[in-house]
Amino acid sequence: MGIVAGLDSSPDFTRIVVCDADTGAVLRQGYAPHPVESPETGGRPSDVDPQAWLLSLGEAAGGGLLEGVQAIGVSAQANTVVPLDAQGATVRPALVGGDKRAQVAAADLIDALGGREAWAQAVGAVPGAAHPVTKLRWLARTEPEAAARTAVLMQAHDWLVWQLLGRPARRTTDRGGASGTGYWSAATGGYRPDLVELALGHQAVLPEVIGPADAAGTTPEGLLISAGTGETMAAAFGLGIGLGDAVVSLGASGSVMAVHPEPLVDQSGMITALADATGMHLPVVTTLNAVRALRGAAELLGLPDLESLSELAMKSTPGAHGLVLLPYLEGERTPHLPHTAGTLAGLRRESMRPEHLARAAFEGMLCGLADALDVLRGRGVAVRRIFLLGPAAELPAVQAAAPSLFGTQVVVPGPADYAAIGAARQAAWALGASRGTRDPRTPPAWQGAVGQVLEPGEELAVGQAVRQQYVAVREQTHPGAFRP
Repeated sequence: MGIVAGLDSSPDFTRIVVCDADTGAVLRQGYAPHPVESPETGGRPSDVDPQAWLLSLGEAAGGGLLEGVQAIGVSAQANTVVPLDAQGATVRPALVGGDKRAQVAAADLIDALGGREAWAQAVGAVPGAAHPVTKLRWLARTEPEAAARTAVLMQAHDWLVWQLLGRPARRTTDRGGASGTGYWSAATGGYRPDLVELALGHQAVLPEVIGPADAAGTTPEGLLISAGTGETMAAAFGLGIGLGDAVVSLGASGSVMAVHPEPLVDQSGMITALADATGMHLPVVTTLNAVRALRGAAELLGLPDLESLSELAMKSTPGAHGLVLLPYLEGERTPHLPHTAGTLAGLRRESMRPEHLARAAFEGMLCGLADALDVLRGRGVAVRRIFLLGPAAELPAVQAAAPSLFGTQVVVPGPADYAAIGAARQAAWALGASRGTRDPRTPPAWQGAVGQVLEPGEELAVGQAVRQQYVAVREQTHPGAFRP
């Protein structure tokens, strides 16, 4: 029997789970916060000293948490750039994923390569403000001296793995992390150094992309460190999703991702062609508006929280008496309507009641995500089961409407540190492969997520009628904007 650990370094905290390598049973856990407040802005900083991640890791691992551990896997926040000089020192603080300063740089890059279709063809993704390639463009334009000193590019999990190994000459990453950079293609399995030069102004050393069961290295003490991966890929691996599964994530914005055996090249740019942590692919479709639409409705109705909004919505009925909310409050990415606004349609005397507006907010959010799901289904991605993630997934109004609007079984997983568990599962895989006791093509068969299972049942026809009502308003308001 072996013991492995999974480390998840998110924007806000470090979580560590120590697991049985054979069964995945969690034996013990650790936690430590990251600094999240910026004195200048009062919010999460756009620039973070990577040393803070190491300090948080050390605190989370205190008290002998890692005693007996034979391998560690690392998951970390996505879309973070750690620029290093030729000696391996940080040129400047890391640019983190939620940084929105690069929006103009994204538009510049899209034009520089010849448009959205050119980017989708090149790397399976159209640059947005969050993408590392876009941050490089921002760095070159805004901090040219720092850009000129940048010789090596790493992401958060790459840098943490490198630090755990004692900063060796070999630097590595995995397919999942590389696929989110904007300069590595999941379709070809190779980097596009020309896109790094296009963004940064010169070439830079990029980490070697290693396989899902490969080890990044072993510490002098004999502790194996696996490849690591991005937080999204680690969470999918921890959930145990496979072919036929999709994950719908309810944050301020929303996303739909599914496991697929082949990379998808989407000329519209609505699909981001990521790789997963197993050797498969993880196409993702993002909406800009999910829970932010619920919060906006709650504020409009003078309600203190989303639980109150859900309770009010449950007093209405499916279809909200004809009231339809297109929740495009921040513009929208799916469909591509960056400069639009939300729409409230179907106002009649009988529909102008608080409970109907509350219901329309929930249905609008879920129908927007169903549009994203249709983009994947339209490209041949099979979806027979959906895992619904995020605190809002627990709300009764979400659970009442989601199965019938999505048209399939919905699972609301119980609370767990899925990204850390996915990192630990990767560590167990690499440990077994290194010892010759596990097939490097087959990950360990840990139990996946368990939770509440919701079936569409007899409500399926009602849900589809609600969806048709939503689609009719969307097509009337934005004709031809959505073509899955």
